[in-house]
Amino acid sequence: MSDGDDILRLLPHRHPFLLVDRVLEFEAGSRLVALKNVTVNEPQFAGHFPGRALMPGVLVCEALAQAGGLLVHGTLNGDLRPDRPDAERPFLVLSGIDEARFRRPVVPGDQMRLEVELLRKRRPVWKIRGVATVEGQVAVEASFSAVETAGPTTGRGGEPRAGAATEIHPTAIVERGAELDEGVVVGPFATIGPEVRIGAGTRIGAHVVVEGRTTLGRDNRVFPFATVGCVPQDLKFHGEPGRLEMGDRNLVREYASLSIGTEGGGLVTRVGHDNLFMNYSHLGHDCQVDDHVHLVNGVAVAGHVSLGSHSIVSGLAAVAQFARIGEGAFIGGGSMVVMDVPPFCMANGDRARLVGLNAVGLERRGFDAARISALRRAYKTLFQSKLLARDAIAKIRAEQSDSPEAIAMADFVAASERGVTRP
Repeated sequence: MSDGDDILRLLPHRHPFLLVDRVLEFEAGSRLVALKNVTVNEPQFAGHFPGRALMPGVLVCEALAQAGGLLVHGTLNGDLRPDRPDAERPFLVLSGIDEARFRRPVVPGDQMRLEVELLRKRRPVWKIRGVATVEGQVAVEASFSAVETAGPTTGRGGEPRAGAATEIHPTAIVERGAELDEGVVVGPFATIGPEVRIGAGTRIGAHVVVEGRTTLGRDNRVFPFATVGCVPQDLKFHGEPGRLEMGDRNLVREYASLSIGTEGGGLVTRVGHDNLFMNYSHLGHDCQVDDHVHLVNGVAVAGHVSLGSHSIVSGLAAVAQFARIGEGAFIGGGSMVVMDVPPFCMANGDRARLVGLNAVGLERRGFDAARISALRRAYKTLFQSKLLARDAIAKIRAEQSDSPEAIAMADFVAASERGVTRP
């Protein structure tokens, strides 16, 4: 079916390492049969072994792997035509050899029949079974895993290119069952667990560990030595199927750690979009993080905490379990938060107290003077008047119904179970 010239255009290998001479049979998505003629002038026989030439077993395995590469190419494109301009051309890297058995020697003058069958396709990982025979006798049989790693995956600015192939460093470990979408980059010595799902364009740095039942969305970036989806630091955790679900465009900086959920918190830790977890920050189990949240260097967030959108927790601060941080709240550096912090407020100190409205943060988000003024009125009613909490909440709902932010602040206080941080 395919001769040497066609194979040269389908495989990236070249002499003396092209080990497939001809394709005899091909069924897309199923199997392929090829031939390799073993000749005495091949360079390996000069040293393996002088006076008794034997084809190295690893080269027989390589020949089977190259036949598997042809099978993958044909499966993706429906045929083995080398001249198709629209053909996908994956670059496959061998990632594992299992159950290899060497039954008989292969010597110069033999013709190897290479038969490979597709066991599993879960891109970018392919699983293939191969058998090499000589004159009807099995010489070598083995199973192979290969990973698509073709081509550069980023443009000039570092952004993922549309349709880019997954790139996995040869020293990284991607366990069987993991699913990596197009354009994912996995750096040196990173470890990806078997139940991990990583969305398109996400970049995993060197020595990163992504484990557990963890799902990452698109275009996230995880920096070296971070741990995402780690087992909770909770003595009540007993191996239940907790999860971590992360959205898109999040940044997880060096040595940060994010835990999966536990049975006591609904089994899931959720992280939204466009969040920043800086160096050595920790997000505990069962936390719920909205969008545009910043945890600065060394922040420790205990389990079951909720963090509203656009909230910022400054360096070395800590948040006690079950506390709630409202939308747009700002926590000062080194603070110890043990109660709920209302939306749009600033809290600081040990134990944290309110120190006013987060006016600077509101201005940066584009809040106009009228919206900020309405929040100042609500803040004064809740925290600087002599009204009981229920009366202050009722007053805001009656008098400031035209301000959704003021109503949100009142509703947050009304829903508090742990108690609200006060001035």
